Amino acid sequence: MTLIDRTTAQPRPAQLILMLALSPTISLGIGRFAYSLVLPDMRDALGWSYSAAGFMNTVNAAGYLGGALVAASLVKRFGLFRVVQAGTLACVASLVLCGLSGNFALLGLARLVAGLGAAVSFVAGGALAATLAQTEPSRSSFLLSLFYAGPGLGILLSGLLAPLLLDRLGPGSWWAVWLVLALLAGALTLPLVLRPIEARAALSAAKPAPFTIRPVAIYLISYFLFGAGYIAYMTFMIAYVRDAGGGALAQSGFWCLIGAGAFASPWVWRRLIARGKSGVTTAIILGVNALGAALPLLSPSPWMLAVSAAVFGVAFFAVVTTTTAFVRFNYPPEAWPSAIAAMTIVFGIGQTIGPIATGAITDAMGSLSSALNVSAAALALGAVLAAFQRPVG
Repeated sequence: MTLIDRTTAQPRPAQLILMLALSPTISLGIGRFAYSLVLPDMRDALGWSYSAAGFMNTVNAAGYLGGALVAASLVKRFGLFRVVQAGTLACVASLVLCGLSGNFALLGLARLVAGLGAAVSFVAGGALAATLAQTEPSRSSFLLSLFYAGPGLGILLSGLLAPLLLDRLGPGSWWAVWLVLALLAGALTLPLVLRPIEARAALSAAKPAPFTIRPVAIYLISYFLFGAGYIAYMTFMIAYVRDAGGGALAQSGFWCLIGAGAFASPWVWRRLIARGKSGVTTAIILGVNALGAALPLLSPSPWMLAVSAAVFGVAFFAVVTTTTAFVRFNYPPEAWPSAIAAMTIVFGIGQTIGPIATGAITDAMGSLSSALNVSAAALALGAVLAAFQRPVG
């Protein structure tokens, strides 16, 4: 792991960070989460069980975990922006691969590549965004949050395209939707390819400060539960909306509300996250996330589903932001790498287990409501545990 100790001034850091945010727009907003939009048609056309469908997201999450573990060494060897470019292009390639074959193993490989690319580009992109944000210290937190708005934009764009394309092209057209999403992702990649972002960063040679798990064990468990709970909701909710009678417009609107909420989250939670030294901030946002996941269990009505999407969307990516803030508030810079690595690992394990576990539960119980129950319960328990986390030291 490396530390960013100093930066050189960059013109228009906000514009540069917004351009950099196109990477998670592609790798996460489209590359990871659009799978949920195409999944119902893939299940019908390819004859998958819910366990098989969940396995695909488990493979993606496993790739993300592996990518997160090797990202630092790649950055040290190739530099921040080159890793962002390579990871983003790998995600575009994985989208193309998803549209070329219905073979289960090949699709699993594509999802694995998407996870790996997303992780390395997200880790490197976040570090580069932090470097750029430091050029304006008074606005650094807000500037950094702009990078984390990227996934919401990708969710919004894919929500506008995928359900309507599936409806227009008819059953079995999942492969064509993947190729259209690949074209969209390729177009969004052009600014990252044509305009390199340079930010000089000296890598600290100082020995990393020690990090012990015990003082933050309860937070780590909370973050694990968040990883398992949020990904279950994101994997199966479109199938739930469809099973509740929602057509293409309903599915598109639902997904767009999640994306719009995620895109707006930096502005919604900005002041609360700035005070996130204890786990209370995470508990509040995670509690809102749990509420959004639980609302469809009260009623599958269109209005309730819309409120669920908006509430869930505005909170789910903010949990990642507030966790980063928690680390920055409670540890010296020398300890950030090991602390963030620990958070990333438990989160990655959670989102690896979540989809396949909830898929198996759904197959056994015969109802997608079971998956929502597990998702909401995991998020709620995570919120309760986070509230008990005190400032470190």
